[in-house]
Amino acid sequence: MATVPVYCICRLPYDVTQFMIECDACKDWFHGSCVGVDEDDAPDIDIYHCPNCEKAHGKSTLKKKKNWSKHDTGQSTDIKAVQNGSQVFIKELRSRTFPSAEDVVVKLSGGQLTMDYLEENGFNEPILVQKKDGLGLSMPAPTFYISDVENYVGPDVGVDVVDVTKQTDSKMKLKEFVDFYYSTNRKKVLNVINLEFSDTRMNSIVESPQIVRRLSWVENYWPDDALLGKPKVTKYCLICVKDSYTDFHIECGGASVWYHILKGEKIFFLIKPTSANLSLYERWSSSSNHSEMFFADQVDKCYKCTLKQGQTLFIPSGWINAILTPVDCLAFSGHFVHNLSVEMQMRAYEIEKRLKVKTLNPFPNFETACWYVGRHLLERFKGELLNHFLQPAPYLIHGAKIINGAFRAWTKKQALLEHEDELPENMKPSQLIKDLAKEIRLQPPASPSTQEAIQGMLSMANLSSSDSLQQPWSNSQSKNNSQLKSNSHSMQAGKKSGGGLDILSNLLSLLVLLLTAKRLKKGMATAKQRLGKILKIHRNGKLLL
Repeated sequence: MATVPVYCICRLPYDVTQFMIECDACKDWFHGSCVGVDEDDAPDIDIYHCPNCEKAHGKSTLKKKKNWSKHDTGQSTDIKAVQNGSQVFIKELRSRTFPSAEDVVVKLSGGQLTMDYLEENGFNEPILVQKKDGLGLSMPAPTFYISDVENYVGPDVGVDVVDVTKQTDSKMKLKEFVDFYYSTNRKKVLNVINLEFSDTRMNSIVESPQIVRRLSWVENYWPDDALLGKPKVTKYCLICVKDSYTDFHIECGGASVWYHILKGEKIFFLIKPTSANLSLYERWSSSSNHSEMFFADQVDKCYKCTLKQGQTLFIPSGWINAILTPVDCLAFSGHFVHNLSVEMQMRAYEIEKRLKVKTLNPFPNFETACWYVGRHLLERFKGELLNHFLQPAPYLIHGAKIINGAFRAWTKKQALLEHEDELPENMKPSQLIKDLAKEIRLQPPASPSTQEAIQGMLSMANLSSSDSLQQPWSNSQSKNNSQLKSNSHSMQAGKKSGGGLDILSNLLSLLVLLLTAKRLKKGMATAKQRLGKILKIHRNGKLLL
């Protein structure tokens, strides 16, 4: 009977279930576990020598690759591989200088971050909140740690674990990762960045910021009884060891994202989503060796923002960002799409589709969310047109135009097959597109042109802009009525005294009250028409009563 061949230093038969590597000198095969070679590390080995052959032939050698710098000319062939996320990369990244995020990050208190603030100022720049007070954000106690995550989520739950050095991912049980986290001899840099826990016990002790819940399409417009379940993107737990690194990316679906640091620290590298930067990002992402190129070298400015324990950061739609974890860190985050950034969300989604992005943090059924939002906006516009005291904000009308344009593209005959799976049940897309377009056309024009007309009159009369022009409409109608009466008396006095500028000033004050009042009924004269009736300006600029 023939003897079974044996291999390795253990002299056991070949085992198909175990990883083995061949020695390039003696041509014998060795179990990776016996000679200390991980299967993940094998592709980087150029020449392998087993422990016995090392004495005569020297140690194993690694493959040579290009330098990480965009300035590499290809002449330095002796430079070893510098993969984004490797130890050499992290060391270099720590030593580099970046513009401070103070130039682009808005600092607010929790109480200042309201819907009124965002509607007035927009959400186009990152927002940093030093303390969670006033945010409506609920977090575990400071004593909460990684072992508690395991207890709340479950030790046998499968998680996606990223090998930072290789920028690859694999599956692992949460218990296995927690054991790695607490081990004293970490041979790898691993992190968990997509543990979505909204359907676990941990959901009850973490609540996203109130402004996120107020804005979120998923939380506000996705029906509870829909056949497609709500996308699970609202609550993530991030467990990252020291030197973890996430390369530059745009959140899927162009989602905005919030981060809160419970323990540790994170460093964000932020790049504005300008047209030029987005084009460069798309080209970089589609490059076969982008993991060896540091994207920040290709843009004009990349800002560095350090987020410390207890702080919360909100990153707007489309911002290109990378994240370095300088110390072990436990953080929470969530993704949300909303009405303030519809155009950028749609642009980011189109880039994502072209790149065929495969990510650990997808935004599932983004198009379905858009259909629900389109239906909501249609109902809202109809309701506000009936109630003439209300007028949709300009950003809502603009967002509706963008969404309706996407609907048309998704339902074209040649594209319908690709997009029909995301159509909600019981929805008639062609009718929704038609009705939404009609409501958009019926919306009255925005008011800034009226204010410009007033400012033009003031300039012609050599008067500065009154503070009253900048004041919001008061909710007290009685106060306005009293001001109207007072101004009426002043106008009469002005006529008697013959003071032209006084009369103009009084008339303008009356006009401001009229213009800033809410529309009373359909068909009421426009601001410019009222302006024309009250005052007539001669071509040479003289005032005619």
